[in-house]
This record gives sequence, structure tokens and C-alpha cells, in this order.
Amino acid sequence: MDVETKTVRRRAAAPSPVDAVDRKLLGLLAEDATRSYAELGLLLNLSPPAVHERAKRLRRDGVIRATIAALDGPAIGRALTAFVHVDTTGWGKSGAMLALRDLPAVEEMHSVAGDACMILKVRVPDTRALEDLLAQVYAVPGVKGTRSYIALNTYLERGPRP
Repeated sequence: MDVETKTVRRRAAAPSPVDAVDRKLLGLLAEDATRSYAELGLLLNLSPPAVHERAKRLRRDGVIRATIAALDGPAIGRALTAFVHVDTTGWGKSGAMLALRDLPAVEEMHSVAGDACMILKVRVPDTRALEDLLAQVYAVPGVKGTRSYIALNTYLERGPRP
């Protein structure tokens, strides 16, 4: 027997605006996400449960997307950082191109305006590994060229600041 039911769907809560205290909390977490709610509370003049609720809301609203460990490339055997500009025929944002994000060496992938279609930030052990990665990029249908820029040194690497 087919039964039609009418369910009531809850609307997703509208994201709360990010206030000055949230921005300070985000800045502190961006510096060191391992701080306890008690320590954050002292720095923000809030109780630990109040800090926890703010952090939980910021995660729920998508302001905090993830809590990650920032790894040192050379310490894990990936001393060479490069930025690869990829030129393609057409738009370039194909399924095959986007599949490159599954490669462990690819840290970032950006669709861009300008003289390239995509920019990849990659981290590999050495130039031979970069050459192998470029071969994988060239194997993607529609790729017509790349330009690679090897980072000699990194002076600043961070995400957005609140």
C-alpha cells in the first residue's frame, strides 16, 4: 500500500553574524588550534563553556571548516614546493582535471582568471617527482601546457585571517 505522508522539514538555522569576539577567537584558533577552552576563555574573558558554544556555532555555520595539523614539508620528505599554472583548451574545469585533487602531492587547486585556467600548489620530494606529477597533469584531456614556479623559500604560509 502506497502511503503519502507530508513531513515537516526544519529549516536550517541561518548563520549567525561573526562578531568581534568571534573574530578574536578565530584568530587565536588560527594561531594554535590545540588551545583548551579554558585557556581561550582566559584570553577572551569568557567562560570555557561560552567559548565552546561559540566554537561549536562557528563550526556549524561553516566558518571553521576543519581543524588540521600543519605539516612541515621537508620533515615528511616533500621539500620541494611548486606552483603549476595549467593551460587548457576550453574552460578546463573538467572531471578529469578536478580528479588531480586526489593526488597526495596536490595541496591546493584554484580555478583562475588570466593566462592560466588552473593553478596547483604541489609539494613533492624533488624535481624528478615534480616531472612525474607534470606527466600526470599532461595526461589529462585538454591540457595544452604548464608553467611551473619552484618556491626557493617560504616566508609566510597561512590561511585567511578573521
